[in-house]
Amino acid sequence: MNRPEKLAGARRVVIKIGSAVLRDGPEFDRVTFVSLVRDLVWLIEQGIQPIVVCSGAVALGMPRLGLTKRPRRIEKIQATAAVGQGFLMRLWTDELGHYGQTAAQVLLTHDDLGDRKRFLAARHTLRALIEMSAVPVINENDTVAIEEIKLGDNDLLSSQIVSLVGAEFLVILSDIDGLYSDPDCREDGPISWVETINAEVLGRAGESKSGIGSGGMRTKVEAVRQVNLLGVPCVIMKGKLGGGLRKLFEGEEVGTWFAAHRSDLKGRKHWIAYALRPVGTLRLDAGAVDALREKGRSLLPIGIIGVEGDFGVGAPVRLVGPDGTEIGRGLTGHSAEMVRAFAGKRSGGETPLDPPEVVHRDDLVLTEI
Repeated sequence: MNRPEKLAGARRVVIKIGSAVLRDGPEFDRVTFVSLVRDLVWLIEQGIQPIVVCSGAVALGMPRLGLTKRPRRIEKIQATAAVGQGFLMRLWTDELGHYGQTAAQVLLTHDDLGDRKRFLAARHTLRALIEMSAVPVINENDTVAIEEIKLGDNDLLSSQIVSLVGAEFLVILSDIDGLYSDPDCREDGPISWVETINAEVLGRAGESKSGIGSGGMRTKVEAVRQVNLLGVPCVIMKGKLGGGLRKLFEGEEVGTWFAAHRSDLKGRKHWIAYALRPVGTLRLDAGAVDALREKGRSLLPIGIIGVEGDFGVGAPVRLVGPDGTEIGRGLTGHSAEMVRAFAGKRSGGETPLDPPEVVHRDDLVLTEI
């Protein structure tokens, strides 16, 4: 496949900037930062609306607290982020201000995206900022996020922002050039084009080696997969490439391009699949797996052979087959107590459930890979 010569069709773009991109050893890399802002302003001049997801609060707070390594304890990460976040936004405000642009800070946690009302409220706010010509600069709210409500990494946050604002393209700026066939041998350069993210592609991705950020190539590829299923393409490329964003949007072959998929996983179903954190697991027999995958049915009690977790009505759960492989996710129509009571029984006289479905097909998303 040939990459597009230009990205003239994309008018709303999410750009994720990793922590390692903004560091030069122990110091903040002002040269790279200034170059990136210049590229963003150029995009705006071309009629493109950039939404920035920017890591770096913890990394910027570390030297100010005398730290040389990222803290491990959650309260120390929170404290370090509290020091660094203000400095990060001051940099964005000052540098964008030189070009007459306005930066807007947006801090999010998993709870903000996992609750449908708050998810939609965040969408309205971001779209209002875009309409008012501000540049949203989004980060996970590490200062208050505890382990149970953390998104986990800004790569995954960026995939949610694509869905949130209806973006048409995602660029992930990293400390490496893209995805390599062999991460330990980079002489031939990164892969230029990935048609489909499958188990083989995921196997080529490694974890973070910078010691600064919390993610790695594996997390980036998973984030890209989620975006591709929205019908949105993505590029992972080196963030320290001078004028890199401009080169990309002018058609130069930089980084690794991940092709979009044709998928009906839009809006609410994408939210169910990727914004929610499962709180339980339903184990299914082979007949139930076939009914869901091949016949498009809802999940009924008769197909359930096991229930894990303690959850209420409307909770997000994993659906796994007899071999333990996850086949999908969904929202339950009943509590864990009720599902346990009627698991394996036929709907009707044996299971007087109202509604009879444990997970309705409208609240069900099947796993793609």
